[in-house]
Amino acid sequence: VQLQATGGGLVQPGGSLRLSCAASGFTLDGYAIGWFRQAPGKEREGISCISTSDGSTYYADSVKGRFTISRDKTKNTVHLQMSSLKPEDSAVYYCAADWVPELCYEYVHEDAYGMDHWGKGTQVTVSS
Repeated sequence: VQLQATGGGLVQPGGSLRLSCAASGFTLDGYAIGWFRQAPGKEREGISCISTSDGSTYYADSVKGRFTISRDKTKNTVHLQMSSLKPEDSAVYYCAADWVPELCYEYVHEDAYGMDHWGKGTQVTVSS
């Protein structure tokens, strides 16, 4: 099981980025796929999660209305479209997978360390 997060970079405040989480070695069917971020000196924060079993999506209040999580079945990939970016969105972003999609809400809001499989992070910097 491998996950690869890509798409990070430097963007100006108000700009957009799309992160991608590509899975290899397994199909995303039936999994919860989550996005998390961690800024220097801060705890890991749950951002968003999608349940591939029923398509339910969940968002942290800090990103609701600005970020959109989606799945591309043909590419076995989950995307995180980030818009209206703010300097406080700067962090290393990670994607993770767990075989219990029903726990998506908990992973975003209560347990940012609980998912089973993690990819390496991608840096997002929002700065003028």
